[in-house]
Amino acid sequence: MHAWPEGASLMIVMGIEEVRLAETLRSCGRLLVAYSGGVDSAYLLWRSHQEVGDRVLGVLADSPSLARSEREGAIQFARDHQLPLRIIGTQEMENPQYRANPPNRCFFCKAELFAKMEDLAAAEGFDTLAYGENADDIAADRPGSAAARAFAVRAPLREAGLGKAAVRRLAAEAGLRVAEKIASPCLASRIPHGQEVTPDKLARVEAAEALLRGLGFRVVRVRHTGTAARIQVAPDEVAGLREAEGRWQTSLMELGFTAVEIDPNGYRGTGLR
Repeated sequence: MHAWPEGASLMIVMGIEEVRLAETLRSCGRLLVAYSGGVDSAYLLWRSHQEVGDRVLGVLADSPSLARSEREGAIQFARDHQLPLRIIGTQEMENPQYRANPPNRCFFCKAELFAKMEDLAAAEGFDTLAYGENADDIAADRPGSAAARAFAVRAPLREAGLGKAAVRRLAAEAGLRVAEKIASPCLASRIPHGQEVTPDKLARVEAAEALLRGLGFRVVRVRHTGTAARIQVAPDEVAGLREAEGRWQTSLMELGFTAVEIDPNGYRGTGLR
């Protein structure tokens, strides 16, 4: 009769990456997880809670760059799964380097969050900071990763070798509704680099995207190009956006845009990244 090595049957059921993730999370002591409500951070927070219970706390950064719909969705997910969550205000808008919107703008945003998390960890006895970078992210130039290194923030998904597709699969297997959640980068990502990020611009983008989603468009990006707006939807929805133009154009102009145009190629991301 074949004798399985100790722990081998668990790895067959879970997969080697999942076993690594579980071991990593259990080694972190009391853990603070930067949580945005996206699939990576949501799965990381949920899985951390499965492994270490109330020794984990999710931290949601609240600022003008976070759409209210994303904020409420993140809170609801944590509530649905009874995940410990703390909402903290971040002040990246007070940093002139962030407002100047350079290509590494995300560094200043993440640094603000990680600094607040570091203070919280010191005040309340947490041992480790973590965030939701996955194994696919290491191939990209990510200013947020530089901020994580500066603050010694761990990336358990990346350390376990879990890429985006694997995280979505595991979230789906766990029955988590975020498994197919469309990516929604912060509102500041809609403003071209070099153009100042302001609360007014962020609010205008948020209102415009909410209006278009309310009309049934699933993937929406409203690019704030100076004083004009450039709308991107999924490529197969561009025709529908044109047909519905009478239902949204006046409303977007009333938000303060001087002109509105449709990107004929649509949003060229996957919509699910």
